[in-house]
Amino acid sequence: MLVSERGVPILVLVAACVAGAHGFIDGLYCGRENCYEVLGVGRDTSKAEMARAYRQLARKHHPDMHKTQEAKSRATERFTLIATAYEILKDDESRKDYDDMLDNPEAVYRHYFRYYRKRMAPRVDVRIVLAVTITVISVVQYYGAWHRYRTAIDHLVTVPKYRLKAVEIARADGFYNPSRKRDRRRKEELKDEEESLLRKIIEEQVDIRGGYSRPSLRQVLWVQLVLLPVTLGHLAWWQARWLFKFTLGGQELGLVEKEYLIRRHMGLSQGQWDALEDRERQGFLRDQLWLKDKFKVWKQRQEEEMRAKLAESARYKSYRRYMKNHGPGQISFED
Repeated sequence: MLVSERGVPILVLVAACVAGAHGFIDGLYCGRENCYEVLGVGRDTSKAEMARAYRQLARKHHPDMHKTQEAKSRATERFTLIATAYEILKDDESRKDYDDMLDNPEAVYRHYFRYYRKRMAPRVDVRIVLAVTITVISVVQYYGAWHRYRTAIDHLVTVPKYRLKAVEIARADGFYNPSRKRDRRRKEELKDEEESLLRKIIEEQVDIRGGYSRPSLRQVLWVQLVLLPVTLGHLAWWQARWLFKFTLGGQELGLVEKEYLIRRHMGLSQGQWDALEDRERQGFLRDQLWLKDKFKVWKQRQEEEMRAKLAESARYKSYRRYMKNHGPGQISFED
């Protein structure tokens, strides 16, 4: 018998003819014996009856039940065959493939393919793989959010505006006294304590929003999946409420609904909206940007202002002169 590099046997024509004659193939399933006959059961036997027959045969042919070495050796061989037969027939898929081999012994290549595909396939529960993947993503999400948050705090500590405010609060609470006497050994230690104190004050006083906000477990993928039914229910309630209250009822929009429409027109997520300054959000409300027509006018005005700023920019002017004189860059291939 020839074997390929992947370990799958390559049958020659003679082997196919021999196998097709008796229906059993060496190296597949129970070899030249019928797995059903090995267990002493029929093809219509239930799993419960098959398990009962297997236990009886396993006790009878277990190597420990025999005394002489020769008897133990024969019992070991038979016990292994019984265990193999039971493993094949207790699984619905492998039992179906085995029955197909009995019914269609001439399809040798198909039987080899199915047998080795099942044996070489990784025996890993898809649910376990999915759970591990979601867990890894959730852990990366959570620790990544903490890293961004700490990076933002470390940056704010260096900004004079926030640092001076934190120093004032620390002094008012009596925790900050840079004029006190320090010995050389504790100089670095006291400096670290002061930095830690200022960082803690900034965490308590500054409301960081958006992508650098303080991490929440609700943002983790596992929690979002667990709360998915609640989220979908809330979404359905929101849509139904909007339909009956505003679309059909014609009631006036509230603040939450106005902000939702503005956010949707601008293509902003809830986190991006929360990260905006209060004066920006108030300006959007003042301009009534929840109305589609007014939003279009506002957007067109913003685009015109941006073009005007670009036209006045020295760098943009030099770029336009370059494009006018030289045109866009070209790539040529020469032999």
